[in-house]
Amino acid sequence: MPQHITSPTRIPVPGGKLIEEHVGNVRTGTAALSVAHMVAPAGWDEPAQTPAFDEVTIVVRGTMRVEHEGGHLDVGPGETVLCEAGERVRYLNPSEADECEYWAVCTPAFAPDLAGRDD
Repeated sequence: MPQHITSPTRIPVPGGKLIEEHVGNVRTGTAALSVAHMVAPAGWDEPAQTPAFDEVTIVVRGTMRVEHEGGHLDVGPGETVLCEAGERVRYLNPSEADECEYWAVCTPAFAPDLAGRDD
């Protein structure tokens, strides 16, 4: 039977980033896939990670910088970046003035123990 998700689940994280999971381990108990809407405040960053999942990031507004072994990519509104499992990446909002709004789709679903974040 189809699941009708009428509202996301907010997931608290440090640094002021908003995460609203629509599908995934937290909201629907779905381990194969997660879909989350996120808003990263100006100047936000997180530790580098080597996740055990593929992640598609679709930027709605602002800029998402993705640092990787070969340098970095700046992903703007209407653009998408695919980071494959096993790639070491670091996500950040390079703007000191503007938020970055984006959607993230992970397969398998995001889980903290699969993120492979640096300490």
